[in-house]
Amino acid sequence: MSDNNIKSNDSKKSGFVQRLISGIVLVAILLVIIILGGPTLLVSMGIISIIGMWELYKVFNVHKKIAGIFGYIFCALYYANLQFGFLRETYLLFVIFLIVELAIFVFSYPNYKTEQIMAVFFGLFYVAVMISFIYQTRCLPNNGAFVVWLIFCCSWGADTCAYCVGMLFGKHKMSPKLSPKKSVEGAIGGIVGAALIAAIYLIIVRNFMNIVWLDIVILSAIVAVGAFISIIGDLAASAIKRFYDIKDYGKLIPGHGGILDRFDSVIITAPIIYLLSFYFV
Repeated sequence: MSDNNIKSNDSKKSGFVQRLISGIVLVAILLVIIILGGPTLLVSMGIISIIGMWELYKVFNVHKKIAGIFGYIFCALYYANLQFGFLRETYLLFVIFLIVELAIFVFSYPNYKTEQIMAVFFGLFYVAVMISFIYQTRCLPNNGAFVVWLIFCCSWGADTCAYCVGMLFGKHKMSPKLSPKKSVEGAIGGIVGAALIAAIYLIIVRNFMNIVWLDIVILSAIVAVGAFISIIGDLAASAIKRFYDIKDYGKLIPGHGGILDRFDSVIITAPIIYLLSFYFV
């Protein structure tokens, strides 16, 4: 074996170990934060949202500009409103934000491109609002402390299962141009695997949740739906990166990239788990 091959193998092993360790640390931190819940979880999700918005805004070069700064401000206001409820009609906050962004666009013309202003508004909703459903799910009156973990079953659980099944059995490319390594078999494995992980988890905690077997079946089915939708979230985040020719959104999490690289599927599954659990459980 040549020296180059040895170095390449050592580099891959080092990258895997780094990714594994940082993943374990990330899960441990989230475990503590979500168990604590309340203001700790709210503030943590707010900070994660602002970092994620920074990463997305950086793609459009508005992360340090006044339009982007107002995005961070309104993110903080949104999370403060979740806690204190000073504005009952939350949608009005986004109406005001849009007016502010349009005013910046108009009065600083031609400093911003249209897509930059649109990206700032999109970033607040796509990152901050979607991630906030982790907190909102945790706050559900009926077993929110347990249901919240289903978000990660159908996002990270699906990712892991899809990777394993895809490596072993993947033959049919799901989206060759966008993500050539992802297969139809991997996607199916991810959906089924996420549902099974959720079922095992729910069986373990069913006495604490005071649920019956039918509830376990319903919640597992909800996770399967969430896992299917998580594929869209993953590919959508990849599509943005492909269009703007970037590998990762950031470098905050060693071996994983940035917040958006690790939370791309969580972002889209959190509202789904919240809504389906709220209405069907």
